[in-house]
Amino acid sequence: MVKLLTSFASVATIGFGAWHFFVPMKWNWYKYIAPEATELIVAVRAINVFFSLCMVLIGLANIIFVYASRDRLTLIVMLSLSSILWASRCAMQIIYPQGSMNPWLQYGMLIAFITILLCYVISLIHVLSIR
Repeated sequence: MVKLLTSFASVATIGFGAWHFFVPMKWNWYKYIAPEATELIVAVRAINVFFSLCMVLIGLANIIFVYASRDRLTLIVMLSLSSILWASRCAMQIIYPQGSMNPWLQYGMLIAFITILLCYVISLIHVLSIR
């Protein structure tokens, strides 16, 4: 069960990370920034690449650790980190919702984020309960 839930949530995490590499171009982020604010454009680009890469790497690390690691503590740390990450994303979606121009998008995103969070939390609880 832990492998299945963690794999699902990790593939979704990797997917969100990969998707975010293309978000600035798809949603034309830079049209909202004055062209002469070149440092801001570079900073936004750098933050997005860093965020996207972190999501992909965290997802990959979870998959590696759930299948290859025999160290329970490592898995607990990674599942805890992922749970905190997705709990934060769920909170942000509730407090400052994205996709609010379309209720289906807004609540669809929230459901996706909660589903991923639950997969990680259930896996974490299961790993913690194993002696």
